[in-house]
Amino acid sequence: MCRKQSRKKGELVVGLEGTYPPFNYQDESGKLVGFDVDFANALCERLGLKANFSPTKWDGILAALGSGRIDVVINQVTITEERQKSYDFSTPYTISGIQIITRPELKDTLTSPDKLAGHAVGVGLGTNFEQYLKENVPGADIRTYDDEPTKYNDLKSGRVDAVLNDRVVAADYMKKTGGIFVPGGESFAKQEQGVALRKDPEFKAAIDKAIADMQADGTMKSISEKWFGIDITK
Repeated sequence: MCRKQSRKKGELVVGLEGTYPPFNYQDESGKLVGFDVDFANALCERLGLKANFSPTKWDGILAALGSGRIDVVINQVTITEERQKSYDFSTPYTISGIQIITRPELKDTLTSPDKLAGHAVGVGLGTNFEQYLKENVPGADIRTYDDEPTKYNDLKSGRVDAVLNDRVVAADYMKKTGGIFVPGGESFAKQEQGVALRKDPEFKAAIDKAIADMQADGTMKSISEKWFGIDITK
């Protein structure tokens, strides 16, 4: 079903991983929850549509968008010049950075990106974290993963020395794991995340207006504080 067909039926097919807490994941009852889920529902309400969530693996999510299997991606997709060649992006709805996550014994060693040279580093396959290492730390031993749990298991066991992830996701994960993992230095490489869609200036403008209205009336701040205790949308 293409986007215009789904919109005519009053829904928007939203692609997300469904395995990326606290942004989108299944709770104990199997219900899809998270910051991105709340944001998508609020956005669709402003657009007069109903969100129809379609869990999709990260390494195929933009391809699913391009083929028309989903209408938009709301999954903390970082806005990059390369991605903008193929897709439209909304104005940013979250702002973050990259965080090194490591084991306590390495926290004083892996304090900045350049220190990752010569170390095995786990990143999501096809993510901007992988791209950052390729472009900025050619000496890193890059290990790619198509799911979150496996790379953290490898970090815990010593098969990799560090993992790169979004700073907000990293903070939440380290808090929940009770000191097993620690930050390696401060976050770096400011990132802005937007709603990804196929090229459609008119629909992009509608999404941008909805986001601006949600920022103005405090909806974005409220959703952010619910999940993080801080406003990550500005």
